[in-house]
Amino acid sequence: MKRPIVFSLFRDQSVFMTAVMGLMTFLAVVALGIAMAIGGGVVRWNRQWNNFATIQAAGDDAARAVQKKLDENKDKIESVRVVSNDEMVDMMRPWISGAGRGALEKYLPKMFEVEFKDQEAVAAVRETIRDGARFITHSDALRPSVNAGWKMIAILGFLAALMIGAIGMCVSFVARNTALLHRRELEILNQVGASDSFVVRQMQMVITKICVVACGGGFLAALPVLGAVIGVAHSARVGLMAMLGIGAVGWGVLIMMPILIVIFAIVITKKTTLKILNCEQ
Repeated sequence: MKRPIVFSLFRDQSVFMTAVMGLMTFLAVVALGIAMAIGGGVVRWNRQWNNFATIQAAGDDAARAVQKKLDENKDKIESVRVVSNDEMVDMMRPWISGAGRGALEKYLPKMFEVEFKDQEAVAAVRETIRDGARFITHSDALRPSVNAGWKMIAILGFLAALMIGAIGMCVSFVARNTALLHRRELEILNQVGASDSFVVRQMQMVITKICVVACGGGFLAALPVLGAVIGVAHSARVGLMAMLGIGAVGWGVLIMMPILIVIFAIVITKKTTLKILNCEQ
């Protein structure tokens, strides 16, 4: 049997809208999920290193003074480790080699890695470290990495907002085209006394079905992608990447996101349809 030449524009628009909204929902959930994963990593990273510090003492006299201050503040300290010259030389290996290594050892400072009990202890001991020594908290040393993480969060959050805005534009466009396509039916409904709210509800039912299918599909497709991203990050085992993760609150926000998109689409459909009906009148 031959197919009819006349095709349903509304059906084609529904398929198109479902595909576009599904893709936008997928991208929005992935972007927001990665942003929250990085945010969680940054928070865990800061919490891990906030109570750690390195003290560099230039010369034996300064090193003895630092050791004395640390002994006086044992009640504020969890642990102290003296970094050996060999360890420091290994750290500098990419920049110094050969004959320069022996010369370097003569100028290496004495380094103490200290874990404090809390932030108040960090501040108190920092005040006692004076001449000939440098007090550096690990969180301050790693601040550029943390700032880069926050910038990535802002960029991904902005992308998620753009995706949601694109979804709103798609809903408005399809709702307007559908209403114009069925203008005669709308005129007949007006003539028989149908209220604007009745017409709006019919439009909302159509858009809601499309949005539920699209948002549900996009959300389910995004879950394995987020799992893969977090799994790859954790495989690093060390560093900021290994801290990435989404907590219970984050997953709750992600679950609510497609629901909020459906509600947003329903509101946009109502406003668009009422605007068209008012223009017709």
